Amino acid sequence: MKPTRTVDVAIIGAGTAGQSAFEQINKITDNIVVINKGYWTTTCATVGCMPSKLVIAGAERAFHALQSEEFGIGTSQKSNIEGTQVMARIQNGRDHFTKSVKKAIEDWDENKKIEGKASIIKERFIQVNEEIIEYKYLIIATGTQAVIPEQFSDKLGSMLLTSDTIFEMKDLPNKMAIVGAGPVGIELAQAFNRLGVEVILLNRTSKIAGITDKTINQKAIDCIGTELTMHLNSKITNVDRENGQAVLYFTDDKNQERTWQGDKVLIATGRHHVLDELGIENLAVELDDDKKPIHVNKQTGQIADSTIFIAGDTSTHTPILHLASYVGKNAGKVIASLLQDKDQPTFEPLTPLSIVFSEPQIAQVGAHIDNIRYELGKDNFVIGKFNFEKQGRSRIEGVNCGLIHIYANKKSGEILGASMVAPDAEYISHILAMAITHKLTVTELLKTPFYHPTILEGLRVALLDILNQLK
Repeated sequence: MKPTRTVDVAIIGAGTAGQSAFEQINKITDNIVVINKGYWTTTCATVGCMPSKLVIAGAERAFHALQSEEFGIGTSQKSNIEGTQVMARIQNGRDHFTKSVKKAIEDWDENKKIEGKASIIKERFIQVNEEIIEYKYLIIATGTQAVIPEQFSDKLGSMLLTSDTIFEMKDLPNKMAIVGAGPVGIELAQAFNRLGVEVILLNRTSKIAGITDKTINQKAIDCIGTELTMHLNSKITNVDRENGQAVLYFTDDKNQERTWQGDKVLIATGRHHVLDELGIENLAVELDDDKKPIHVNKQTGQIADSTIFIAGDTSTHTPILHLASYVGKNAGKVIASLLQDKDQPTFEPLTPLSIVFSEPQIAQVGAHIDNIRYELGKDNFVIGKFNFEKQGRSRIEGVNCGLIHIYANKKSGEILGASMVAPDAEYISHILAMAITHKLTVTELLKTPFYHPTILEGLRVALLDILNQLK
């Protein structure tokens, strides 16, 4: 097979991971190409974390305006929510973020970019458009696409939404069903409900937002369920359309048959890689039953000891932006060192951290409780707890629904992980991530001052609870 072009490195995908890798490799070689089909931005800026936070920002203002009467501030019974203006602000804000990403890519040399769908022909060869490209090293960073069950796409047409299309709405619908209670489903269900949309949330299990601690999961359901209609442990039995509206037939947690009819249905049941469309089976790497590579280095994305790297949401690991950036950057650094015949750099794993921007926020950091229980045994770790119900600052702000669980090694006092549904969880979890990264004990973290009155004092009380159990 005769190539039309030979490169040191080919990168398939121009999202967060692909861009991060390019920035590293481009420092030491001009013989690099990025192949991309679709938008030349990132999932986060275009259809992910940034537009969703724009929805949440508007929703918080609407919700707290209606809740202000308890503070002695009068409001009308219903906020004057202009749906077209809400969506216009979301789209304008989204475009602001994507513009800066596009600008960075526009500065790349044109001969380093190819618009088109890449196909892996065999080891070391890619086809895109009319070109056959031979590479020394390959980075796959093709991202994911929304999973849409067949029965929904066949019946609902334009009434069907995914996280790729929901931010394109010109106005707010009157009624919306959201299928899937993961992080995206929880965030958008609460946000659109607060914006005056009549929302129901359907989920086939009782687990929400990916929470692994059962007690925290139930507390999250209790807190968020006060304002949002959730049908957990439900099963959708049929999908239809009637009089220009979507119709869902489902059984609830008591096996009672129910029917919902409304304007839009958002499918938030997860995203899936597109590796099968890429032709990854043509590479000499071992795949699992889902056609994902196995033996992938978590820090660099290198597949075994091959010249193939996989990074970003495509990877077998958690699809979160800071991880995509980290692994993409590391992959670039490793390849750069190989191209220069230098020793490969090594990298420390990042402390796991995930945050859901509901209210109260949900966060998990460090090791999950099931893993700790499996590795240490149920008698070798302790859980520090704090309930925000009676906490001073939280009550002042009217946000006193929440619970923290912090896990610590019973022998050493080292902080291992935490799960929480809490006000300011994004800040509390970052403090704990720092502590876990540096292997701090509870005693060492308690040397930090906690100002009064702050919501962060809840962290201090949970740590003291651990300390009392270690005595």
